[in-house]
Amino acid sequence: MTDWRHHLASDPHVHGGQMCAKGTRVTVKVILDCLEDGASRDEILRSHPELRPAHIDAALEYAADVNHTETLKSFGAAH
Repeated sequence: MTDWRHHLASDPHVHGGQMCAKGTRVTVKVILDCLEDGASRDEILRSHPELRPAHIDAALEYAADVNHTETLKSFGAAH
């Protein structure tokens, strides 16, 4: 399991603070959108040569963490 914090960062001066792959201007949203559209890891890495495989893993882990947190908030609000 990848600790996304090692590979992703948010900077208010880059894309308005959206979470990006560290050392790049590629947002997590772009990575996830590519995966959702059916792009393979190799295709994403070819399209965005500044990315490393760990960035893709980190984007997925970050999305899972956000989803988990939102689910817990929703569950807590419902009870």
